[in-house]
Amino acid sequence: MRKFPISIAIFIGAFVLIVGGALRSSAARAGQSSSPTVAIDSGKVRGTASGGLDIFKGIPFAAPPVGNLRWRAPRPVKPWKGARDAANYGHDCMQLPFPNDAAPLRTEPSEDCLYLNVWTPRQRGAKPLPVMVWIYGGGFVNGGSSPAPYDGSHFAEKGVVLVSFNYRLGRFGFFAFPALLHERGGVGNYAIMDQIAALQWVQRNIASFGGDPREVTVFGESAGGRSVNVLVASPEAKGLFVRAIVESGGGRDNHFPAVPLNEPVENGDPSAVQRGINFARAMGVDGTDAKALAALRALPAEKVVSRINMGSMSRQADTFSGLIADGMIVQRSPAEAYETCAQNPVEVMIGANSADLGTAPGKTLEAIFAPFGAGAAAAQRAFGVGASDRPEAVARKIGMVDTMIEPARFVAARVAACGEASYVYRFSYVATPLRARLTGAPHSSEIPYVFDTIGESSWGNLGKGLTAADYKMASDANAYWVNYAKTGNPNGAGLAEWPRYSAQGDGLMDFTMNDGPKGGPDPWAARLDMVEKIQK
Repeated sequence: MRKFPISIAIFIGAFVLIVGGALRSSAARAGQSSSPTVAIDSGKVRGTASGGLDIFKGIPFAAPPVGNLRWRAPRPVKPWKGARDAANYGHDCMQLPFPNDAAPLRTEPSEDCLYLNVWTPRQRGAKPLPVMVWIYGGGFVNGGSSPAPYDGSHFAEKGVVLVSFNYRLGRFGFFAFPALLHERGGVGNYAIMDQIAALQWVQRNIASFGGDPREVTVFGESAGGRSVNVLVASPEAKGLFVRAIVESGGGRDNHFPAVPLNEPVENGDPSAVQRGINFARAMGVDGTDAKALAALRALPAEKVVSRINMGSMSRQADTFSGLIADGMIVQRSPAEAYETCAQNPVEVMIGANSADLGTAPGKTLEAIFAPFGAGAAAAQRAFGVGASDRPEAVARKIGMVDTMIEPARFVAARVAACGEASYVYRFSYVATPLRARLTGAPHSSEIPYVFDTIGESSWGNLGKGLTAADYKMASDANAYWVNYAKTGNPNGAGLAEWPRYSAQGDGLMDFTMNDGPKGGPDPWAARLDMVEKIQK
């Protein structure tokens, strides 16, 4: 975080030590002002003050999901007496941390993890402030709210109340089993239930922190972006936010589809319930009744993790489902909702990175372009592919458009067609010290720019050799996101014009490497058009 001058309170305290007791009461009052206290529906919380901000961390928004509450919908917090300390992050959710994670956790993971954090300006006018709620990524098996890149200070400095929170991961967050099918509150998508519970907490309590519950923008990246799409499409989240930002979260059904709850997947893969049965057998638990469920709930947390993380999750698909088509939270896929204008009526800003995730099948150029059929030659021209190009590089170039970039345009186009405003971006910027080894912006690399934390971020060893241009890009990106949360329009004074999306203009904001933010027609439109043809 940025450093600020020594506070007046500390200066007064030192002065009192010299001159005696005449100012003791003043010092006490100054000391209290450095520990702001706010009353919420479960009790009082005491945070910290830093550089004009009041910061509250580790506030419980639901009861600890442990013991008999494992694999249950989040339950209300038990109220407490007195002021609860909110100076430190609560535990991030139980997981096996991923080596070389771009956003390493700063807490010890625990099953007791349903906590949130709030950054808010100390000096506020009479009008409540817009609110932004962050949902982290990590493939639904990793991640948390404690990593340094997710510090919300620079949002709050620009007049936004920033909220981040934890949600259950891995088999704690997504699990189905025969004995669970009739539990109260739904079954399967406990991670999304946690997200909805956090947003409901915001509706009930954010006014106490100076925020406006009628002006909530939810935003997330990767699995967090996918979560935002799910929330936009889910009737269970209706009315909890008015705007949404999706960062590299896809939007179509051909990648990362929800697993059917109790029916086999079309390709023959097991249902979510069958995967739960498979996991129970792997843990030596026989049967599918209440006794078997009790045995599963009694397993040590490490056994439930069973060494799953982003590096191993693809090898555990027979015992881990991820997102589940449960008929309640996920009644239809986001793509189906967008196609039929059945999503919640919210504005959307969406985009992806210029070297994002994705790979196309095939080991030769002929095989890679085979899905384009008679348009294969046109597709090769659109992607600028020559006969000497390496197939693996071409597969990545097509795959990222297919997985992340074209689906972002699809969502924006459908939202616009349904009568809501939409904006599209592409993040192409690479920090100066990384340009020798990166020609495009990889997946998740926009995050420290969005949060304006490149100086404090560990992503790609940022912080070493950064230039004024790098810091300017971070400041601009953060300003666009703040403006969007405040007005529904990312544009503002001193910023390059970001065009609102329309099918006719096909415009976007490209955060370019050499020219800064640059709005206009999509230079990759031909590539996206070719991929769109094989998406249908």
